[in-house]
Amino acid sequence: MGLERRGARLAGARIRARRLDLGLAQTALAQQVGISASYLNLIEHDRRRIGGRLLNAIARVLDLDPAQIAQGADGALVGRLEAAAAQHDAPLADAEVLAGRFPGWAGLIAAQAARIETLEAQVAGLSDRLAHDPELSASLHQVITAATAIRSTASILTGGEALDRDWQARFHRNIHAESLRLAESSRRLAGFLEAPGTSEAALTPLDRVERFLDRMGHHVAALEGPNPALSPEEVAMGAPDLDPAAREVLRRWLMTYRADAQALPLEQVAQAWREAADPLGVAARLGCDLPRLLRRLATLPPGAGPAQVGFATCDAGGALGPRRALDGLTLSRGAAACPLWPLYEALSQPGRPLRVRAAMPGESGAVVLCQAVGWIETGPDWAGPARPRAAMLMLREEVGAETSGAVPRREVGPGCRLCPRDACPARREPPLVPVRSDAL
Repeated sequence: MGLERRGARLAGARIRARRLDLGLAQTALAQQVGISASYLNLIEHDRRRIGGRLLNAIARVLDLDPAQIAQGADGALVGRLEAAAAQHDAPLADAEVLAGRFPGWAGLIAAQAARIETLEAQVAGLSDRLAHDPELSASLHQVITAATAIRSTASILTGGEALDRDWQARFHRNIHAESLRLAESSRRLAGFLEAPGTSEAALTPLDRVERFLDRMGHHVAALEGPNPALSPEEVAMGAPDLDPAAREVLRRWLMTYRADAQALPLEQVAQAWREAADPLGVAARLGCDLPRLLRRLATLPPGAGPAQVGFATCDAGGALGPRRALDGLTLSRGAAACPLWPLYEALSQPGRPLRVRAAMPGESGAVVLCQAVGWIETGPDWAGPARPRAAMLMLREEVGAETSGAVPRREVGPGCRLCPRDACPARREPPLVPVRSDAL
């Protein structure tokens, strides 16, 4: 039910609540506005509509703005309360009544819910970074190595063995050098452990590439068409705020993008999608492999493909390439990821398309239509190892609503450390926050 219609339905309830707050009898209010008590009773039970002079008269007696009666609480505030209730499984019967009667408390609840959401996102980012970031592992290794070297050298100096002046000076220089290394490594480690978004140094090359692609909407117009304006190398070199490692990650991504754009021209894919919004059918119609089509659909400009789309790829180790989030929803990198996403299942079944309605815990309406497929990369020669890979396209459920009823639903999560599903068969470790017995 829309906010306007709901507001009209609850106008009487708001009048009654305000009257009771003021300690005003129904008969007294009716007399002051010039109507009968029985008619006011019908209004308060939302069995009579109210407007015009009568609305203004009642608002004046109740010391309210007429809009507060007719429209109710702020729609955005009500929406935030309802989202918070759904996120945390709170039994909130009517958010609008709460916001209308106690706007201050409602605002505080909404602000706290937003703060919790921010903190959860920071915890998720830190957990993700601890699980997979090679630079973080290197910094931690340097701290341990420097501390071990200092301890070893200091034990020699304090061991009681007589050392000549030259050896003592050499050991002192070693301690000084290792102390400097320890200080620098500790500084870098502290920077990596800062909350996501607070330190530019904490961003990995993949993080930087994802941020760049997000700004572009994952569509690179300069690489489209039979005669692209730029080469992948030129686009990568012109990308701002990227270090050499990030530029190399971006260059490889752009090379794949250009190959996909050549094989599947933009208008051709857009026309096929308009005719039937089904990746498997479109791939068959265009005569292309499904992984390439899924990648292409995730990079189309607005209006040419799915309205809302997310995308992820992974290798046999579960490591993700540059991701595209769907309304903020994406997969965690590394060992922290939930193994129940069909992306990982596709690794063990190369060539078999998988389609699942993935449901996140505690998020109202957060059901995502996931379409995944795995394949094997080989070469460049007979001695090269096979390299399993998988790709997954994520669409909001309404995109595939005509077939979603036949698609199995699967409970997934953000990763064991952050997931509240207590009875999950894939749980590897307990969550950071204890799970309530009645959760989910």
